[in-house]
Amino acid sequence: MTPAPLIDELRALLARPTVDLARAALVIARVEYPRLDPDKTMAAIAELGERAAERLAPLAGEPLADRVAALGRFLYKEAGFCGNRGHYTDFRNSLLNAVIERRTGIPISLALVYREVAGRAGIEVFGVSFPGHLLMRIPAGAGEETPLILDPFDHGRQLDDHDCRALLRRQLGSDEPFSAALLEPCTSRQFIARMLNNLKRTYVEQRSFPQARAVTEMLLAVEPGVGSDLRDRGLLAYHLNDFPTALQDLESYLRLRTWDARDKEERERIVEHINALRHRVAAFN
Repeated sequence: MTPAPLIDELRALLARPTVDLARAALVIARVEYPRLDPDKTMAAIAELGERAAERLAPLAGEPLADRVAALGRFLYKEAGFCGNRGHYTDFRNSLLNAVIERRTGIPISLALVYREVAGRAGIEVFGVSFPGHLLMRIPAGAGEETPLILDPFDHGRQLDDHDCRALLRRQLGSDEPFSAALLEPCTSRQFIARMLNNLKRTYVEQRSFPQARAVTEMLLAVEPGVGSDLRDRGLLAYHLNDFPTALQDLESYLRLRTWDARDKEERERIVEHINALRHRVAAFN
């Protein structure tokens, strides 16, 4: 399917007061699976939610941590979900239908599964855009002081402050300061943008340029003010021999971005691309 209908669907979902993240993720999955029936995946999620609710029913009134532990046992032990450590960059790890079918994924896709199943079992879950590794946040229950922070990639393991600091060091290095703001919930739009960014990076690494371009088009619809996506769309158009579009995007990127001395090398590369593209486009006229 061409990106335009998918972009329209995604925009419509994100414009709703309550965003159905699973439906939005299945719109994204149709870049790879254009004939995907989203209702089939949604039915599988609903069935998981019903089973989770049955497991948690006897724990009604118990501390939140106990109910969350039971939910983790259901999802990761009984239902068999796990982080795909052996093939982390497989594009299917980012596509919700494939994650449900294969029972494996990356942090953000597993967090989405967890969130959808937990919500149907009466537990509210939010995504946390932690640097390099999406986490989950469950608001504190009645009589409790602090929210729970969980790692969806590590069997829903609960993380304390020390664990979060250690994870930050692994992702960004020892000099990156830790702040409690890093554990604040992300918005639905931020969640979808991060999912799209992960998928774009994977497709580029695998040189699947048509899919990468479609995902970048969707990113520009979700976050139109992000200049790097405009640059990337131009470079992808260049790889796909769509030289007029590549020229237009890269000229816009050069004009709209605020440049400083630290950006000298990138700016020079963009100018080189633009000059080469101008010659190519002129040859067509």
